[in-house]
Amino acid sequence: MNLTITGSGAVSPAGWGVAATMNALAKGERLNPYLLERITSGTSIQTPVLRVPAENATTPKFARLRRASPISKFAAAAVMEALSETRLAAIAAGELRVGVIFTLINGCVNYSNRFFGEALADPAMASPILFPETVFNAPSSHISAMIGSSSPNDSLIADSSGFFTGIDLAAEWIERGDVDACLIVASEEIDWLSAEGLCLYSKRYLPAEGAGAIYLEPGDGPIQLLHLPDPVSYAGRSRSDAARELRERLGVVDDGQTLLIDGRAGIARYDLAETSAWSDWKGPRWSPRTILGEAMGASAALQIISAVEALKSGSFGRVIVTTTGGNQHAAGLVLGTSLA
Repeated sequence: MNLTITGSGAVSPAGWGVAATMNALAKGERLNPYLLERITSGTSIQTPVLRVPAENATTPKFARLRRASPISKFAAAAVMEALSETRLAAIAAGELRVGVIFTLINGCVNYSNRFFGEALADPAMASPILFPETVFNAPSSHISAMIGSSSPNDSLIADSSGFFTGIDLAAEWIERGDVDACLIVASEEIDWLSAEGLCLYSKRYLPAEGAGAIYLEPGDGPIQLLHLPDPVSYAGRSRSDAARELRERLGVVDDGQTLLIDGRAGIARYDLAETSAWSDWKGPRWSPRTILGEAMGASAALQIISAVEALKSGSFGRVIVTTTGGNQHAAGLVLGTSLA
């Protein structure tokens, strides 16, 4: 079955919408960080992070989103950009079955922090209104409710390569006939816990937040999913070995015109696996995380969306997207404008 990406949406520290994200990548300059402060025992701990700007927010008006966590609002905005009014009407009429697959690492950390902070301070005062927003599948539930879908819905907790697994599951649902099309969404929000945790790996990390969504359906549309090999597990091998094996599985020849969009973040130790695996690559190469920061589960989604936009521009006929996850596997895919 031929599969095509016919819609995409993004929210990133560059702004709301795919255009804002692509403008930042075109400039090639890392965005200005925000200092996230935590006070403990009278000491101020400050962590540089990249936040989604509050200005020009495109969060849709939907009752369930009024008290939702930022991760859900980012995801909702990305999904609505990826969909169209025609599709929304078809879903509402029961004429289109659209599944939702949500991939993430951290989940609703802001509301979890608030709720459990209240529970520790005074259990009697812990807000039951906040509790539903502490669970991992809250954002995916909001999305299905927002678009009026009763089709399959799943949340996948993974490392930063999880978005590729989400696409693989979506392809399975479509081929099996469970859905007519599928939204694959990834979103993350910034909180002191996740930001400081990420920086334990390297002080040079710039934690970020954001969301990305793609609409995958069968057919011969302009952006084709040409190849989605099985991910390469780290079981019994190093990250570098996994990245090299992934390149073999992708099977793309360096013709000087194929674009490579990798998962490097500008940190030599972390980037070593992909740097070594593609050391002889002569063609064009983008590294979105060096501009947009490390958005954890959402980073791979933003990579794939930048690949879709690169193909739409007509500058490339084929794009490879790769990432080496933190602790599970290396994953990648090939997108193109034709099946040739």
